Amino acid sequence: MKTRATQFALSVGVAMLVLLISARLQAQVGGAALSGTVTGPSGAGVPNAKISVKNLTNDQSADTQTDAAGHYILPNLPRGDYEVSISADGFASKVSRATLTGATTLTMDAALEAPQAQSQTPGDNLPNAPSSSRTEPSLQDLGFPATETQADAKKQALLDKRTHMLKIHQRMGLITTVPLIATVIASMGAGGRDTSSASRDLHVALGGLTGDLYAITAYYAIRAPRVPGTETRGPIRFHKAMAWIHGPGMILTPILGAMAFDQKSNGQKVHGIASAHGPVAIVTAGAFGAALLSVSVKF
Repeated sequence: MKTRATQFALSVGVAMLVLLISARLQAQVGGAALSGTVTGPSGAGVPNAKISVKNLTNDQSADTQTDAAGHYILPNLPRGDYEVSISADGFASKVSRATLTGATTLTMDAALEAPQAQSQTPGDNLPNAPSSSRTEPSLQDLGFPATETQADAKKQALLDKRTHMLKIHQRMGLITTVPLIATVIASMGAGGRDTSSASRDLHVALGGLTGDLYAITAYYAIRAPRVPGTETRGPIRFHKAMAWIHGPGMILTPILGAMAFDQKSNGQKVHGIASAHGPVAIVTAGAFGAALLSVSVKF
């Protein structure tokens, strides 16, 4: 009885082993394979290219790499639809679909291309269309050739210096308005027979400060270098036109003011050309204010 039981157990074990081996062999025989060659633009094989396959049914993935000649093979793949991704350093990636059926080997070759620096759309070919890699249009986008948009180092240096000096000119002009307004206000108490000498002295002091600050302001405008080929237009043209009024006025006003001051200090009534001090000062201040507004306020 023991002998029969032993033989029976051995028979069952052998049968199970045979069944397991048969199933394993059947699975290997029934599995599909994917193979092929990966080449570059020149037609030569691409070594170490990565091939990744993803089963679209169960999301299982498998990877491999090409050999030195660009060949690859992925064996024992279950049947089904696959997404095949092929990539390599220095080349644009390529994604394809493949369907594996039965115990067959599907050959899928791939020719990789060099990566494109920037893809273009039909709108990119227009001369005034901005490049998709920039947030602002360039001169070349507006139709200017590259030879005309290349920077001139000397002109750029002149432009930078001019910009810097004109910024100081504008700031000094704003500062000059403070004593200028104060001088105009003080002038109301500097004239007439009953005014004190202190009022006249304050008016003269404020006028002198205004003149000094105006001279510094004018210096930065006059000494700012000119850039050849540039045009003066818009508010700048008006700003310069006003300078021909307030410039001479800033010279004439203190001269007439000194004459009027001497006459008042001697107890005389302001007379002769000195009486033009007030009107000239008002016109000068008005022209200076208009010039300042023309470049400070956008209309």
